[in-house]
Amino acid sequence: MKTKTPKESETIMTELVLPNDTNTLNNLMGGRLLHLMDIAAAITAQKHSNRIVVTASVDNVSFKEPIKLGDVVTIKANVTRSFNSSMEIRLDVWAENIPSATKYKSNEAFYTFVAVDQTGRPIPVPIVVPENEEEQKLFDGALRRRQLRLVLGGKMLPNDATELKALFS
Repeated sequence: MKTKTPKESETIMTELVLPNDTNTLNNLMGGRLLHLMDIAAAITAQKHSNRIVVTASVDNVSFKEPIKLGDVVTIKANVTRSFNSSMEIRLDVWAENIPSATKYKSNEAFYTFVAVDQTGRPIPVPIVVPENEEEQKLFDGALRRRQLRLVLGGKMLPNDATELKALFS
C-alpha cells in the first residue's frame, strides 16, 4: 500500500470575511466557517487519496473566539491518520486582523472523509506515516477519536472500543 506524510496533503486556505459572511454583530457566521472548513478538509483528503471524497463526520467544533468582519481567516488542514477508506483531517482555524497586527486561534476540529470510486463505493487510501512527535501524537490519538465517533454513531459497541476502554483502565 502506498504511503504519504501529513505534509504531502496539507492544505492552507485563506479567506477574507466580507459583509455577506457575517451576522448582525459583524461576526463570521458559524455555518459559513463550517462550510470553509469542509472545503479545506475535502481538498486535503483528495490530495491524500487522489480520489473523490465524501464527508463522513464532523467532530465537536467549539467557537473559542469570534471572527470579525474584515478579518482574514486561515484554515490549515492535515491528514492525521488513514484507515481502510477513511481519513481523519485536523483543522486549525486562525483569524487575523491585519490593521491591528493581531492573530489568534479561533477553533480547531477533526473531520472524517471517505474515499469513493465513481459509483460511490469506498476504496482504500494510502497509509499516513508521521514524521515528527506532534504528527505521531495526532496519529496515535486518531484511533481513540475514531472509536468514539463509531460508538456515538451506533456503529460500534462500547465494549468493542478497546482503545477508549484502555484510557479508563
